[in-house]
Amino acid sequence: MKKMISDVLVNVKDMDKKKVADLKETSFKVREHIIRMSSDGGCFIGASLSCADLIVFLYKEFLNISKNNLNDPERDYLFLSKGHDVIAFEGTFAEIGFIKKERLKNHLKTNDFIYWHPNRNIPGIEFHSGSLGHSLGIAIGVAMDCKIKKQNNKILVILGDGELDEGSVWEAALVAGAKKLDNLIAVVDRNHFQANMETEKLIPLNPIADKFEAFGWKVRSCDGHDFYDMEKAFSRLPIVAGKPSVIIAETARGKGLPSIEARADRWFVNFTGEEVEMLLKELHGGKISELTSDTIVAR
Repeated sequence: MKKMISDVLVNVKDMDKKKVADLKETSFKVREHIIRMSSDGGCFIGASLSCADLIVFLYKEFLNISKNNLNDPERDYLFLSKGHDVIAFEGTFAEIGFIKKERLKNHLKTNDFIYWHPNRNIPGIEFHSGSLGHSLGIAIGVAMDCKIKKQNNKILVILGDGELDEGSVWEAALVAGAKKLDNLIAVVDRNHFQANMETEKLIPLNPIADKFEAFGWKVRSCDGHDFYDMEKAFSRLPIVAGKPSVIIAETARGKGLPSIEARADRWFVNFTGEEVEMLLKELHGGKISELTSDTIVAR
């Protein structure tokens, strides 16, 4: 496994503590939204919690995207290829003003577009992703268009590590390398699970970095829950001129909830209202007994 980026780029100035505190607070609120949206039909909670910090960091610190420039062709673009994690997006959108927080209560209701996968009727969503393996190819098309127009957009796509089993991902990766798309950045949410099984027990993915390097990309790794480490990983891009970049973000499925963290059976869940309240208390530092933890089941 590659070293974390903090071990490599020692000269990059860290973010100030106030900014990190703000990012942590926003991520905490996003996790509250995710937990609340895990009942009355449920959601894909584990992977949404694993990428919540990444998504908050990207929107608040890295990407030139705001509620005021969504129609600007020279803004940046972020594609969520692992579309089942959309509630982490929607929770973030609620916190940064893309949508009203009250709208999250419409999750899975027929009068809105907030449900298990992205819908472009929600401001900030670029593509109706859901079927895995397609968004990298779409992002490549946007990146090529921006190159032709000589624009300086950053084109970013978030991939699930289990999604890397899709052949279309690697076909797209070959094209990106061949076209020297150094305005393209892939982020792999490396939470080590695909659905209800560990990736390395299903179809081993390691060494991921070497695979991307062989396809013409340059690779960095970071801790996907450490904002200092993320700031360093995303601070000097492209990694090499003329090559697309990939950031492998090491994350934990179910991050923030020890009772469900890194559990294969916490892929899709549909919690009761009582279970939601227990998990919110756990998020706030409360303890759930082992017995109680085992009664919180995926349905």
